[in-house]
Amino acid sequence: MTGEANEIVLSKQDLREVTAFAAACAGTALGIFEAEQPDDARPRDAVGAAWAFARGGERGKSLRDTASAALKAAKSARSAAAREAAWAAMSAAGAAYLHPLAKATQVKHILGAGAYAARAAELVAGDDRSVGAAHLRRAVSQATPVVVDVLKRFPAPPGGGGRVGELIRLLDADLRSLSAEDATDDHGGQTLAADASCDARPGHTGA
Repeated sequence: MTGEANEIVLSKQDLREVTAFAAACAGTALGIFEAEQPDDARPRDAVGAAWAFARGGERGKSLRDTASAALKAAKSARSAAAREAAWAAMSAAGAAYLHPLAKATQVKHILGAGAYAARAAELVAGDDRSVGAAHLRRAVSQATPVVVDVLKRFPAPPGGGGRVGELIRLLDADLRSLSAEDATDDHGGQTLAADASCDARPGHTGA
């Protein structure tokens, strides 16, 4: 990807790290969806496809199909919390398609999964905003230096978007405040993409 005017240089490894971060965030909300829809594997499949790309796979049909399926799962969800959790999974699969354009709207590809997962947790807790804040803190702790560096190449996210938009802006501000030294990797020297503990295995919610 070339660095032409109004473009941002993104390597495939950058995209893998961003997708791993999104998948880790979305994985924390899978249990919320599955508590309501235990026989619907579409969100989990989307998170699994995101991890597959993050760990060396290619962007292709699986990512697109599972993201689309997770979106359909969100539309069929009975509760707002389950819907947000499915959207988090959809966003994880979509993170691989972060575009190298210097546009504020692209930030949602990086942070959307984290914001949707935090909102799902808030709703399960009776719209407790402190629960969402705790999820954002966990997301910040999972961000590798590569993720923070990629985020800082883009403009700050736009206004609007309701509570999810607010959560995106809060997460964005927290991550941009980190230095390269602050954004530490807590996975034994591995990248998130190499950390099997965050996998979307059957029965694993990431909680």
